[in-house]
Amino acid sequence: MVSFRKGNKGLVAASLSLAACTTPHQLPLEDFEATLDSHVSATEALTEWCKAHNMGNPPIIRAVQLHDAVSQLPPDLHGLLAVPTDSPLGYRHVRLVCGDVVLSEAHNWYVPARLTESMNATLEQTETPFGKAVAALHFTRRKLGGERGSGPGCPAGTILTQRALLTRQDGQPISLVVECYTAANLTPGW
Repeated sequence: MVSFRKGNKGLVAASLSLAACTTPHQLPLEDFEATLDSHVSATEALTEWCKAHNMGNPPIIRAVQLHDAVSQLPPDLHGLLAVPTDSPLGYRHVRLVCGDVVLSEAHNWYVPARLTESMNATLEQTETPFGKAVAALHFTRRKLGGERGSGPGCPAGTILTQRALLTRQDGQPISLVVECYTAANLTPGW
């Protein structure tokens, strides 16, 4: 039992108020989904989300490459990318991070022949996210599907999975991506 002496009530009330301000709260998944769906680039959406919810200082998205085996090819991959089955494809498996916070894990199959030499070099040699590396193409992003929770190829703990096709202005598909978003997106930084 806490006893209050004259002058302690204000200190206790201030401590309780401060504790309430620093306790993280969950952000609505619907708001996060709406932010993703309102952008052409997942990188742009995550950058905005990161800034709005104080998740990184500075709020810059990096693509940390995971150098593991190529994920199983989606059965509709070549059809969606409009390439013959023997066409060379690029593949990136990355974790998109803001500061030290992992926001998503993504599998990205792309058509190197439809990108510039410089873009291909950037994708192979840097932590630049795909959307930022190919931004000069002014691509569009068409969501092919999404589900709450972990979809195919996503790690345990995924809260949202989206699958999207990126297309150049001339209609040529450049990338199929599977994005696995983490619960960290719903906990703002403090």
